[in-house]
Amino acid sequence: MSVVSELRRVSGPRRGGPPGTSGTSAGDGAPGARPRRRGDGRMAAVFLAPWFLGLVLITIGPMAASAYLSFTDYNLLQPPEWIGLDNYTRMLDDPRLHKALVVTFTYVLTAVPLQLVVALGLAMLLDRGMRGLAFYRSVFYLPSLLGGSVAVAILWREVFGVDGLVNAFLALFGIEGQGWVSSPDTALGTLVILHVWTFGAPMIIFLAGLRQIPEMYYEAASIDGAGKVRQFFSITVPLLTPIIFFNLVLQVIGAFQSFTQAFVVSGGTGGPADSTLFYTLYLYQKGFASLDMGYASAMAWLLLLIVGAMTALNFLASKYWVFYGD
Repeated sequence: MSVVSELRRVSGPRRGGPPGTSGTSAGDGAPGARPRRRGDGRMAAVFLAPWFLGLVLITIGPMAASAYLSFTDYNLLQPPEWIGLDNYTRMLDDPRLHKALVVTFTYVLTAVPLQLVVALGLAMLLDRGMRGLAFYRSVFYLPSLLGGSVAVAILWREVFGVDGLVNAFLALFGIEGQGWVSSPDTALGTLVILHVWTFGAPMIIFLAGLRQIPEMYYEAASIDGAGKVRQFFSITVPLLTPIIFFNLVLQVIGAFQSFTQAFVVSGGTGGPADSTLFYTLYLYQKGFASLDMGYASAMAWLLLLIVGAMTALNFLASKYWVFYGD
C-alpha cells in the first residue's frame, strides 16, 4: 500500500461526507487552493507595484522623453521643436565632443586596469590571514564609499595643488613641485589616481573569489616545484578570471559615467585646456549651462551606445580568456 493511500485511510471520513470518503481528495482540495493562489498573486502584485512604478516613472519615462528630445531643438524655456537628425549629425563637427571622447577613453583605458591591479594585489595581501583582517577590509573599502563625493574631490584638488601635500612631500627631497591639477599634462593623471584610490569594492569581490580557490591546488603545485609567481599565473589568475571579468564590466561602466571628480577639480570647465573634459561633464555643460537640452539628450544616447558597445565587446572577448568551472 502506498504512503498516500495509507494517509487517506487513517485521515477518516470528510466532515459531512459519507463514511469511507477521503478528506484529502483532489476534487475537494482544488477549490480551496485556487483562491489562495489568486490571493498570493494579488499580494505579490502589491509588493511589486512600487518597483514597477519606479521603473516607469524613473527609468522608462525619462528614457522615452530623452529619446524624443534628442530629435528636437529644446532650450528648457520654449517648447521643443522637431529637427530630425540634426543633433546627431552636429556631433560629427563638434571638436569639443571629440576631445571629450578622447579624454574619457584615455581615462577609462588607464584608470580601470590600474585599479583592478591594485585591488587584486591588496586582496591577495589580505587573503594571507593577517591579524585584524576585518578592520583592514573595512578601512580599504572606505575609499569606494567616499571617492565619488564632492568633499573628497575638493580635498584631492588641494592635495595636488601648488601648496598641497604632494609638493610638500617632494620638497623634502629637494624637488620643486608644480600645480598638478592646473597643468594640462598632469591634470587627468590626478583623476586617474583618484579612481585607482577607490579600489575597495573590486578588492572585496576579489577577496571573496580568492577564498573560493581550493588550497589543495597550491599544495599540489608546491610539491611539483612551482614557485609563487608560477602559482599565481597558473592557478590564481585562471580560476579568478570570472571575478576579473565581473569587476572589469562594472568598473568600465562606472568609469564612463564619472562626473563629480572632473567637475570639482576643474571648477566645471573641464580645464586646463579641456584636459579633464569628461564626456559627462561636456554633456552637463551643453544641457544645463548652454540650455541646449536637445543636443545633450542626443549626447546621452551616444554615451549609452558607447557603454553598450564596450560591454558587448567585453562579453565577446570573454570567451577567449575567461574560464568557468564547466
